[in-house]
Amino acid sequence: WGHMHWGHARSRDLVFWKHMPIALWPSKEKGEDHVFSGCATTNSRGQLLAFYTSIGQGKSATEYAEQWVATGDADGNTFTKHPGNPILSEKLHGATKVWDWRDPFVFRDGARTFLVCGGNLNHGKGGQGVVLLYEATDGELTAWKYRGVLFTHPDAEVKNLECPNFFKLGDRWVLILSPHRRVEYFTGRFDADAGKFLADQRGLMDHSDDYYAPNCMEDPQGRRVLWGWIKGFKGGRGWNGSFTLPRILTMAADGHVRQEPVAQLTQLRGQAHNLQDVKLNNATNHLDAPRGDTLELSVEFEAGDAKEFGLMLRCADAGAPGVLISFDGKELEVAGAKSKLSLDGGKLRLRVFLDRSVLEVYANERACFSRVIYPGERDLGLAVFARDGTATVRSLEAWPMKPIIK
Repeated sequence: WGHMHWGHARSRDLVFWKHMPIALWPSKEKGEDHVFSGCATTNSRGQLLAFYTSIGQGKSATEYAEQWVATGDADGNTFTKHPGNPILSEKLHGATKVWDWRDPFVFRDGARTFLVCGGNLNHGKGGQGVVLLYEATDGELTAWKYRGVLFTHPDAEVKNLECPNFFKLGDRWVLILSPHRRVEYFTGRFDADAGKFLADQRGLMDHSDDYYAPNCMEDPQGRRVLWGWIKGFKGGRGWNGSFTLPRILTMAADGHVRQEPVAQLTQLRGQAHNLQDVKLNNATNHLDAPRGDTLELSVEFEAGDAKEFGLMLRCADAGAPGVLISFDGKELEVAGAKSKLSLDGGKLRLRVFLDRSVLEVYANERACFSRVIYPGERDLGLAVFARDGTATVRSLEAWPMKPIIK
C-alpha cells in the first residue's frame, strides 16, 4: 500500500495543469498511517473541505477506519486537518459493523447535504457489498447522522464496494461503483426521505481492467466532469498510474450514461491531417501522416461486408500490426479489451487519444476504453484496414497532441 498521500494539481481550463505541493499526508503525530481516497466540497461558510478516509497507526484498513476532514485555505493551496476529527466514526452505525468502510463522497439534494461511503457488511464474504448513506446536521458539515444502507449490489459474488460517486444527472440519479472489477454505474431514483436508491439501469463506465476508482465534480457550467485512474503500468518509473482525460457525463433517454472528452482538449491539437471516402477491400492502408505516439484521431467508418475493420496504431514500418482497434460486426476490440457495440446506421465513430503508453477510445458515444499499451518505441505508424470484405473510411482527422503541462 505504501505511504498514502493526496497529490495536488490545479487547472483553469481542464486542459493545462500545474503541479502543486502535496495536499494531504498521514499525520503521524495524530496517529495516522494512511490518507485514503475521498472528495472535496464547500460548506455553508464557503470553506473548501477535503473529506477522506483516515487509517490509524497499526490499524487494519479492512476492520478499522474513520472519515476525516481537512479545511483548505482561501486559495485552496494548503489544507489543515479539522480539530474535531474524526468527523464520522463507526459509532454512528450502532450495532452494525461495516468492513472496508472508506471513500467518502459528498452530494446535495435540494437544501440537504449527504455523504456516501463504500464497504460491506459480512467481512467480504460476498453478497453484501453496500453503499452507506449519511446526512449532515449542520451547515459546516462537521456533524452527521447515519441514514442506513443506500444500495446493496445485486450480484452475489461482489464482496465489497469502493469509491462510490452519487449525483443527479438530468432527471435521474447515478451511482458509480468500483467493485474490485470493472467500474459500473447504476441509474434510477433517489428517495431522500427513505434514504434509498432505486436503480433500474446499469452499465460499465469503461470496458477495461486498466481503469478503476473514478471520481467526479460539477464545474461552474453545471457539467458533471469525471476522471478515472489508469493502472497497469510497468514498475520502476517513480509513478504507478495516471488520470484519464476529463470526461463530460450526460444522461441518455434510455437511462444510460454517456461520456465524451471535454471540448477544451482541442487546444492540444497540432496540424490536422485529413482522409475522406477511402474504400478498403480486404486491404490495409498505411497512412503517410501523421506519425507519432501522441495523437488525437476522429474517425468514421461505414460498414460494408467485411468481417472485421478498424485501425492499427503504433504500427511498425514492416511486419508487426501494432495496437488494434477492430470491429467484427458485434464487438469492438481495443488492445485486447472487448465490448458489444451496435452501429448507428451502419456507422462506427471513434474518438481516439494516444499518449505514449496510454490509449483512450470513445466509440459511438456509448463505449469507453482506457488501455495501457507498450508497442515498440520506434513503431509510430497509423493504418486503416478491412479483412474478408469491404468497409469505407468516410472521414479521418488526425492531430499530433501537445503536452498538458506548460
